[in-house]
Amino acid sequence: MLMPLAEYAKTTVISLFSGCGGMDLGFVGGFDFLGSHYPKTGFEIIWANEISPAACKTYRQNLGDHIIAADVNDAIGRLPETADVIIGGFPCQDISINGKMLGIKGKRSSLYTYIVKAVEKARPKAFVAENVGGLLLRQNEYSLNKILEDFNSLGYDISEPKLYSAADYGVPQTRARIFIVGTQKGLPKFAPPAPTRTKPVTAKEAIGDLEERGRDEAFAHIWSLANVSGEQGNRRLLADRPGYTIRAECHGNIQFHYSLPRRISMREAARIQSFPDTFAFPCKLRETERQIGNAVPPVLAWHIAEAVRKLLCEGK
Repeated sequence: MLMPLAEYAKTTVISLFSGCGGMDLGFVGGFDFLGSHYPKTGFEIIWANEISPAACKTYRQNLGDHIIAADVNDAIGRLPETADVIIGGFPCQDISINGKMLGIKGKRSSLYTYIVKAVEKARPKAFVAENVGGLLLRQNEYSLNKILEDFNSLGYDISEPKLYSAADYGVPQTRARIFIVGTQKGLPKFAPPAPTRTKPVTAKEAIGDLEERGRDEAFAHIWSLANVSGEQGNRRLLADRPGYTIRAECHGNIQFHYSLPRRISMREAARIQSFPDTFAFPCKLRETERQIGNAVPPVLAWHIAEAVRKLLCEGK
């Protein structure tokens, strides 16, 4: 039987491109979502970095003061000397099918190189890099090959990029993301976590209890009043299916509720992203919308963290 990492010396984590903390919450664990408990993993995040001051405000309120609000180029020099694990969901705007498809030649998606630099400096036992499923498209073949080439140059065993459907792991959303995991030579290779659901959680199961709840700013149950737009965000949720992918830059045009005459609230969007109700969003609507859309679903991140925990325990 595997012992939890907490039984050993502190297992430290460095987090890059942390956003409001979705991936970090998943790696720490210790939260509840839709009646299921996701125990603490034994990982402890000792240092995090995010460029957005607003996202850092949310992060601090929920996860702690260890996050640095700064451009990664400025923050990388303050990186701890060592850590057991490095995690990061590097920006995806240039890779996403909803972006300009510039790949790593774009300013933002080339930022994955800072994960490379962090691994070179801290030499963790493992690292986890997350990005959109669009990285596997033929248009992004050069970008993917270059990213893998740079990660392989670190001397780690690199997992094949695997596309994960968040809905397969209990996230009520049709969100597809890839994770690339590197492990030190001599450790067990990363084994992707098996799906936990054969039937996805539906939108109604996720947010149905909020239908009769009025606007509540403290609970982030607030919504955009934007009319139907010719641009994006005009789809209406289907009650018996998972929610559509929550986008970061929808400019108020977030998807509509399946039965109510309004767009979904920020708390409902957070539910669709698998944030627990205890996770607070202290910023205004547009900024909260951006933070939720940019986040890695905590429940999906928890399953990745458990797979990393397993290989570290087996490597003891």
